[in-house]
Amino acid sequence: MRVKNNMQFVDFKAEALEYKKNYQKVFDRVLDSGWYILGKEVESFEQEFANYLGSKYVIGVANGLEAIQISLMSMGVGVGDEVITTPLSAVATTLAIIAVGATPIFVDIKEDGEINEDLIEEAITTKTKVILPVHLYGNACKIDIIKNIAIKHNLFLLEDSAQGHGSTYNGEKLGTIGDVGCFSFYPTKNLGALGDGGAIATNNSKFAESCRQIRDYGQSKKYEHVVYGLNSRLDELQAAFLREKLTVLDIMNDRRRAIAQKYFKLLDTTRLSIVASSPDSTPNYHQFVIRVRRRDELQQYLKEKNIPTLIHYPITIPDQPMFSDRFQSLSLPVARQLVQETISIPCGPYLESTDVELIASTINTFLLNN
Repeated sequence: MRVKNNMQFVDFKAEALEYKKNYQKVFDRVLDSGWYILGKEVESFEQEFANYLGSKYVIGVANGLEAIQISLMSMGVGVGDEVITTPLSAVATTLAIIAVGATPIFVDIKEDGEINEDLIEEAITTKTKVILPVHLYGNACKIDIIKNIAIKHNLFLLEDSAQGHGSTYNGEKLGTIGDVGCFSFYPTKNLGALGDGGAIATNNSKFAESCRQIRDYGQSKKYEHVVYGLNSRLDELQAAFLREKLTVLDIMNDRRRAIAQKYFKLLDTTRLSIVASSPDSTPNYHQFVIRVRRRDELQQYLKEKNIPTLIHYPITIPDQPMFSDRFQSLSLPVARQLVQETISIPCGPYLESTDVELIASTINTFLLNN
């Protein structure tokens, strides 16, 4: 339970209060083992997460960005290649593409924030090697349609499922539908470590072997480096924490879903729109996102009422200052409009029912009077 009058967007302290004893046992177990890198905890987590996803292989890595980068490297993507992706995501998605020397090709999104699958084919060129969609907010993009496009054009399909832990599309876990799925375990994620972490999921044994080599200096065995690699290893302690948290992931996701359903009932949808998932998807509600025209004013109003909010994301990736000389001429009307109108409201598993009611009524009051 949170401290009174101290609502948090992500309540780490409430989680620590509930699971502190469990986390202490995990810490002691790793400390007593005397093994801290690529040991039994990582191996066990990889198998347990693979079982949870329904995937043959999981490879633990240092973070979500490098999960994507390593996956692209295993696909042979490099200088001169193009990767089709979304302009609305955490910048890490694009940084991974640039890190391997490839060129990101941005395709506009739909009103739900997901990549517009109808625009993908016209963006394909002879240089295209990968389609890299993002399951934004824990909602699924139309991954079945995108998969068919990838197959038709003999392209790799890499799912950025950094926000999709436990979400499904037509009954399949996100991150298991393409050739490779990538996950982040940043602490704010539904399955978050107590630090950084990431993972790659695949059913392809060759990709799995390649990713395992690349994450560990390109080694096939100790001191035998067969490919160019990185230092991107999920450490034993974070793997152990993740094993513990994986056991309650579905419970936490169900808490989020209950909160989301309450928002659907309480929010005045005649004056705002909810950025919702498609009927084919069972989302994990990593974020609960609403769309309003006077977004900045609403955010300030909520701040004055001690209600925390975030914006995911206030700037499209192509419009980031670091790309000021590259992508300004791109036509991305939907993405550029959406980033001016969306706001994420609290939907974490430790939010109390009275908090949800307060947040909804405060938003409704603002919209009624403005």
